[in-house]
Amino acid sequence: MREKLQKFIESSRFEGFITIVIVVNAIALGLETVPSVVADYGKWLSWADEAAITIFVIEIGLKLFVYRHRFFASGWNVFDLLIVSVALVPASQQFSVLRALRILRILRLVSVVPSMRQVVQGLLGAIPSMGTVIALLSLIFYIGAVMATKLFGQEFPHWFGTIGESLYSLFQIMTLESWSMGIVRPLMEVYPYAWAFFVPFILVTSFIVLNLFIAIIVTAMDEANNEEAEHDREEILAEIRALRVEVGELKK
Repeated sequence: MREKLQKFIESSRFEGFITIVIVVNAIALGLETVPSVVADYGKWLSWADEAAITIFVIEIGLKLFVYRHRFFASGWNVFDLLIVSVALVPASQQFSVLRALRILRILRLVSVVPSMRQVVQGLLGAIPSMGTVIALLSLIFYIGAVMATKLFGQEFPHWFGTIGESLYSLFQIMTLESWSMGIVRPLMEVYPYAWAFFVPFILVTSFIVLNLFIAIIVTAMDEANNEEAEHDREEILAEIRALRVEVGELKK
């Protein structure tokens, strides 16, 4: 019986059904934010939500029954269990914030859709390398904040009066949000050569260091895809070997 259930929950049809339930549930939760829709179809939306969580609980229960302790060996299974468990907490006054967290169920698409899993695995694999880049970026920001506070803090205390304000202003400049007309040009009216500080800062942070993040993530995702392909090849080869053994035994 357990083998039949395992084939059932691992089938593409079952996974497709769960994907549809997740998407429909996410749409229903979004419609709950529209007062006119809630006034007309509030009961239907409530029933849809209860039906979705019931299906999710049954799915988790089947997986626990089939895989038992092996269920917790998969990080994706644990992730699904946590998401569904949040939905089961009663939305009383002290846990009312959990009602807003119900939309997190749509994150289950990450564990259901293989391509999304590969993207997340690539991102997780890139974290160690990204730590070095983050440390480098933090060092550049700290140096820039100290220099900006000393250079411009006296005349423009609302942007560079303290190191904290300088860090925030430099972050805004790095994102290129109103950096020229909003900050740098007003500074240049008092400090004509302020551009000599900000232009190199933007070149280093926005166009060099941040591009390193992209390079690291792309490399990690490529490695994750290669590992997935290698795993699939090994499974195919194992099945071929098993077939050869069965054919050899039949010949004997």
